[in-house]
Amino acid sequence: MLDTIAALLLAHALADFVFQSRWMVENKHDMPPLLAHTAIVFALSLAALGGAFWPALLVALLHLQIDFAKARLGGQSLGPFLADQAAHGVAILVTALLFPLAVANGLWPAIHADAGQAMALLAGLILATRMGQFLVGKLMAPYADAIHEEDGLPDGGALIGLLERGLTFIFVLAGQTTGVGLLIAAKSFLRVGTANESRKMAEYVIIGTLASIGWALLVAYGAQWLITRLADG
Repeated sequence: MLDTIAALLLAHALADFVFQSRWMVENKHDMPPLLAHTAIVFALSLAALGGAFWPALLVALLHLQIDFAKARLGGQSLGPFLADQAAHGVAILVTALLFPLAVANGLWPAIHADAGQAMALLAGLILATRMGQFLVGKLMAPYADAIHEEDGLPDGGALIGLLERGLTFIFVLAGQTTGVGLLIAAKSFLRVGTANESRKMAEYVIIGTLASIGWALLVAYGAQWLITRLADG
């Protein structure tokens, strides 16, 4: 069952945080973009499961219902985002419980015995970096109006966040957790001048950094646990 969870997690991460366009996000209350996104979920789930049609269809239909509800009931803040992702997690778990052998009976075991571990690793990396970008962005949105940073590069903060979460994920999976401490120290040192100019900026940087790296650590250890269980099983 765990390999099915890993496959569906990868499909979800790719569908929601890599292949979902801005048009789909901003117009999901309309049926064409919602159906286009659902088709991507189905195609990616079918591929990740190695050709298992029915579980791919089930998770895609559940995804459709969750996104339909969010588009009409939810907002764009952190709370609805977390609720939406939690609902997708439940949908993945339900599908894996109903079809625990979806991956085992598919094409991937014949191609590579460690396919489940590879999918868990890639899913973790995407969730740590790209999902973390949206999560931290929504967390920090209420404080953004109080911060006026004029000299930054366009999208520089977003890129820094992606890099720090990616490096944190890699450090944990490589067993080099000391590197996470060095990463925090390096970022703190580089931002100390800016932070000293404003208490608001200092607090903004601290909250954003801790949230970003904390999320990456959580996902990294979760991925590590899943990979270990798949290797033992």
